Amino acid sequence: MRVAINSYTDSFLNQFNNLASQQYNLQSQVSTGLRVQNASDDPNAMAKTLNLLAHRSQNAQYAKNVGALQDRAGLVTNVLQSLQTTVSRAGEITTSAGSGTASKADLAAYATEINSMIDDVIKQVNAKDTASNNYLFGGTSLQNAPFSVTRDSNNQVVSVTYNGNNQTDQGQIGENQYTSVDIPGANSTSSSPRGLITDQSSGADLINHLISLRFNLQSGNTAAITGTDAANIQKDENNITYQVANNGVMLNRLSTVSTYLSNQANSLDKGVSNESSADLITTMVQLNRAQNGYQAALQSSAKIMQMSILNYIS
Repeated sequence: MRVAINSYTDSFLNQFNNLASQQYNLQSQVSTGLRVQNASDDPNAMAKTLNLLAHRSQNAQYAKNVGALQDRAGLVTNVLQSLQTTVSRAGEITTSAGSGTASKADLAAYATEINSMIDDVIKQVNAKDTASNNYLFGGTSLQNAPFSVTRDSNNQVVSVTYNGNNQTDQGQIGENQYTSVDIPGANSTSSSPRGLITDQSSGADLINHLISLRFNLQSGNTAAITGTDAANIQKDENNITYQVANNGVMLNRLSTVSTYLSNQANSLDKGVSNESSADLITTMVQLNRAQNGYQAALQSSAKIMQMSILNYIS
């Protein structure tokens, strides 16, 4: 019986193409490690993979936001620690100056020290976040220095003006979860958040209180130092202590969220791998079978084609 060449050729090419496609797909899985690369490979697995990838991308953005907040909170921490040291020393000076044993020379030396403190505090609260080039303590007014000053003929600060607001930027750290590590430089209202330098709710007004203390030290008014300045500096110290504690709470929260997001990222990566990754051992076995089938098909085709031609010409 003669074999119809055209019929056989069509059948052979169809089988050959199927084997070649199977071999190519398996080789691609081995080289990429992915079982699902196109929706046609496994529509259900592809849908799950895309969903997991979307969640992973969102999770990565939350992690980036948390990292930025941690960096900013660290800068705030440095300023708070410096202010805490300053206000504590100012409290020591009010005690020493009001004790009745301080000489005029002592009071003058204290006044010079307080004057340096005022300049340092202004420098600290006008600090910038170097990563974003935004000011730290202006509320949501980020581009202008929070505090401007007026100086006298001796270059001493005699008054300050707050140029910011009492709002804070919020960073998203999770689905419907927002937080802020910012502290406005001043809050002249009774609503939160509390101001760092001037705060109506706590009675804090650090720079103006230091200016008053300096003036009373220079004039030798120890009664005012004991009766007024000491109490005011204590309010400032209490406010800074509150800010330090609140900053610590925020850093702990961000650390906890960062750990959660890291674990979540690992879980999502595992889910993507489970849905889309190829089992390399199984895939290698299948590839070996496909390659053997491909070679066998070629060999069989050559023999059958040879027989068919001989039958045709016999």
